[in-house]
Parts: sequence; structure tokens; C-alpha cells
Amino acid sequence: MRTSCLPESAHYEAILLVGGQGTRLRPLTLFTPKPLLPTAGVPFLAHQLAKARSFGVRRIVFATSYRASMFAEAFGDGSGLGLEIVYMTEETPLGTGGAIRNAAEALTCGADDPVLVLNGDILSGHDMSDQIRMHVERGAAATLHLTEVDDPSRFGCVPTDADGRVTAFLEKTPNPVTNRINAGCYVFQRSVIDTIPAGQVVSVERETFPGLIEAGELVLGYSDASYWLDVGTPAAFVQGSADLVLGRLESPALPGPVGEFLLLDGARVSSEAKVGGGTVVGAGVTVEAGATVQGSVLGDGAVVEPGATVIDSIIGPGARVSTGAVLRDVVVGDGAVIGAGNELAAGARIWPGVTLDECSVRFSSDI
Repeated sequence: MRTSCLPESAHYEAILLVGGQGTRLRPLTLFTPKPLLPTAGVPFLAHQLAKARSFGVRRIVFATSYRASMFAEAFGDGSGLGLEIVYMTEETPLGTGGAIRNAAEALTCGADDPVLVLNGDILSGHDMSDQIRMHVERGAAATLHLTEVDDPSRFGCVPTDADGRVTAFLEKTPNPVTNRINAGCYVFQRSVIDTIPAGQVVSVERETFPGLIEAGELVLGYSDASYWLDVGTPAAFVQGSADLVLGRLESPALPGPVGEFLLLDGARVSSEAKVGGGTVVGAGVTVEAGATVQGSVLGDGAVVEPGATVIDSIIGPGARVSTGAVLRDVVVGDGAVIGAGNELAAGARIWPGVTLDECSVRFSSDI
């Protein structure tokens, strides 16, 4: 068992899981992988990569599958971020464990070194280096970041004993024994990753972690109360972007000061418009007089016309919200047009290029 922690200056390798299709975020993910969606003014992963680097990560292996080439187009070799990035692609989806094992072929670290594994749809404020330190000090096979949530039935439920040892891994059980859940950031001993069968579909949640526990290996839970959010749904995606803009979660990648809104290059907001709540006003966006935009993401080149209201919504690049339209909790695809007087709410999703004629959809009787 290793008993000494790594030096403060230690540099680490990481695996970043970004192979999912992001179906819960459609139509936003029809043409763009979820981890590349603009979030607080930059691709979502830019926040994760900046955070990882701040905690000592210097080399990251991307485990890609869906639209894999787009990741290299976005980040290249990582040198612009002070990182070395390499890419490993699954020809067919291999599950979380299979993806980790496939990506591990590109690792350069030794068998006894810690490897950080990140999920590409999580915003977290926890101290990654402290998680790694705990893992190394106690000589664990794996150390899971854990967080507490109000509804643990939606996540992997992870009970621990008084010493922080994980006693079970109960994936999405309807009757959770604890509100402490798998937060999606792991530290593995490299040799443990190498025991995952290569080229096979494997789930770390349903197979690897339970197997380690059953075999008596030390699996630890690193629990804290820092900011944490799974951005897999439109509502969570909007919340995460707004929280970054408002400064509720610090990110070195934020392309501007924190505040009520983030204004990107070439955006124009009328002095008679009301914009706030952590809204991102994308490059070349126009928000006209009398419009109200709160807690939303306006994609590059979008237009919000006079008197329109956009609340907690995502408006895709080049889309238009016409005069007097009201949108609450809505996703509007790229280039779509919401005609005047439409009223959309409760999770409505408008596909790219669709045009809704004037007053086509209403949730109230007045016009």
C-alpha cells in the first residue's frame, strides 16, 4: 500500500469520456456533440479542460465516438490550452468501462500511477487534486467523487462506511439507501484500468466498481458539498451556463467578467431591452427594444425582436424569435423562426430550420 501523497507539483494524465450522443439535448446535439455545445460563451469542454489543468492535469486522452472528428477540430493537440490532448475513437460504443479501457491504450503513465477519469457532461467545483491525493495516500484501487442530491433515484447511489470505503454501488435504484451519488469523476490506479477487458462492452457502474468491491479491493468515496451539476437535460444545460456567467461556479475559461449577462463579439442589445439572469448573448446576436431575455442562451447570430420574451431557454444559432412571442423552458434549433405571437412552454423543442407561423401555438387564450 502506498502511504505518501504526491508532491504539489505533480502532473497527471486523464481520460475524458465524450462518446455519448446526447439524445436528451436534441435537437441541439443533432449536429454537435453535447460536450462541444456553447456554454457560457465557449464549448462546454473548455470549462472542464481549464479546471483539470488548474489541478495539475497536463495530458488528456479523449474517449470519442459520436462525431469524433469534431473534437480534434475544436481543440487540436491542446497546446493552446497548455495541455497535450490525444484522441482514441470507439468504432462501436463500448460502454463507460470499455471506453476507459480503449482510451488507456494512449496513456503513458506507469501501472501504479493515478489516472483521472472525467465525464464530459459534468460541471463540478470539487478539488480534483485533493481527490487524487486521498486516493494515493490510502492506496486505493479507485476513488469516486460523491455528492449529495435531493433525488438520488436518478443516479448511481453509493453508500460508504465510516472510513469512506464504498460498500456498494447501486445504479439508479428506486429505493436509494443514501442521497450520496456517483458524481462522475474517478481516480483509478492505472493497473486497475488494465484489468478491464479490451474491446468489450463494459459498464464501470454495473460491472467494474461492483466487481472491485466484491473482490475486496479498496474503493473509496471522496465526498464534498461543492457545486455539482449534470448538464444532460436542456433545463440543466441552461442552468449550468447561467451559473457560470453569474459566477456561482468559477471557470478560468469564461470569456468575460461574471455578471447578469455575457455579451460576445458583435452582439447588440438595445438599451430598452431587459437582459439578465446569466444570459449568454452570442456573437452577432441582436436583442431589440422591449424584449426580455432571462437566464437563457442565445446562439450566434440569433435575433430576438421587439416585445419578445425568452426565459430559461436555448435559442440556436441564426434562429429568430419574432415580435411578441413568449418562450419559457424551450429549445429552438438552428435557423428556426418563431413567428409573432407564439407562446411556447413546458419543454417544447423546435427542430432546426422549422418556421412557426404567427400565433401557431398558444398555451393561453389571449393573443
